[in-house]
Formats: sequence, structure tokens, C-alpha cells
Amino acid sequence: MRYLILSDIHANFDALQVVLQEAEHVGYDHVLVLGDLVGYGAQPNEVVERIRALHPLAIIRGNHDKVASGLEEAEGFNPIAQEAAEWTYRALTPENRTYLFTRPAGPIFVDAETEICHGSPGDEDAYITSDLAALRALKQSERSVCFYGHTHIPVAFRLTDTGFDLVALGPEAEERLTIEQGQYLINPGSVGQPRDGDPRAAFATFEPDLRVVTLYRAPYPVELAQEKIIEAGLPQILARRLALGR
Repeated sequence: MRYLILSDIHANFDALQVVLQEAEHVGYDHVLVLGDLVGYGAQPNEVVERIRALHPLAIIRGNHDKVASGLEEAEGFNPIAQEAAEWTYRALTPENRTYLFTRPAGPIFVDAETEICHGSPGDEDAYITSDLAALRALKQSERSVCFYGHTHIPVAFRLTDTGFDLVALGPEAEERLTIEQGQYLINPGSVGQPRDGDPRAAFATFEPDLRVVTLYRAPYPVELAQEKIIEAGLPQILARRLALGR
């Protein structure tokens, strides 16, 4: 059994296409989606329709999905994110808008080992940006492995009987992490808008039987995604940041 784990696609269809091509080479049985299919990018309908065609085993909403579908107001969004969300709401077809509107909140328990959330198990909109926040999330988790998104930064935390630590993840195109004793909190990174200084699309797989998580980075045609953002009339900073991985 192997799960393909996708998070924070943000309407970047070019990145998603490359990730799915790479995932075909790797092989997978089921898809888990950690939210934020849309927002920022110029192809929300293409992304939603492609994800729907994958028939994910589990999929949850992200904060941009909620706002872009009309489920919530854009409170807390900066002006650029708000403009992108409003553009996305208008661009989405009624069917795709309804699909996003009806996605459930996390966490979702996928199996006896695995759960997924967007922000954290206790708050779908929380940002895990510190050790304290990660430790709190681990204590809220009810499975040995919890995958989360929202920060767009690939990272792993581990809580055992002997302590709490951050598991260093390097810049390699493929990195394996063996799940040992304790609880793990793992962010696979962002498919469509990485923020760790590496513009390559990020995704992960998890093999619960073997207890192995593999994190991947895949280069994609960033310039095409940038051109589409500019042509759509979205803020140009959204195009520039793709090349910076920020």
C-alpha cells in the first residue's frame, strides 16, 4: 500500500501535472489531499477537475478553498491573497465551487496509522511555525503519523517517550524517512507554491506497511505558471514568488 500525498496546490496546474507524472513513475494506490487546491494560481478549475478525477481516498479543505468557494469571508487574508481569492471565486465553475464548498474539515483518520489535517489536528487554520506549535499538534494527534500542510515547508517532527525533535530534511530530490517508535508530524511541502526557497514542486508518499515516508521535489515549468498568472490579471507578485520558492 502506498499513499500519494498532495498539499497546497494553489491552482498551479503546471506543477500538479509534473507531480502526477512523477508519481506515476513512483507508483501509488490511493491519493490523500491536504487542502488548498486553489488560491494564488491562474488555473483553479483545471486543478479541481484533475484532483476530482483522481478520486482521492481522503481530501480536506484548506483556508483558501473555504474563502474561494464562499464558505468563509477573507478575514485574516492579506490584500494580495484576498484579491486572488475573489478572482478565484469568480473564475470557478458552479460545480467546482460546490465541490470545494463541501470538502470536509480535517482531521480525517485515514487508517490505523495515518491522519491528515490542513493546519493542525486541533485547528484547521493554525500555522505550525514553531517547536511549541508542533509539540501541541503532536499531542492533539490520534495516529502515529499525521500529515499536515498550510505552511508550504517540508518538515517532520517526532515525539517519543524520550523527547521531542525536528527531523532534518535536506534539499535532495528524494528523501526517505523511516517511521520508528513515537508520533510523527510531517509536512510534505507545497505542490504549487513552495516557501522554503526551493521553487521545485513538493509531494510525498507513505507506505504504512513498511513505515516509510518519501519526500520528493520535482522541477516544473515555472515560467508557464507565471505567464498564466500575469495573463489572468492576478497580482504580479504571485508570479514572481514562484521562481523564488517564497
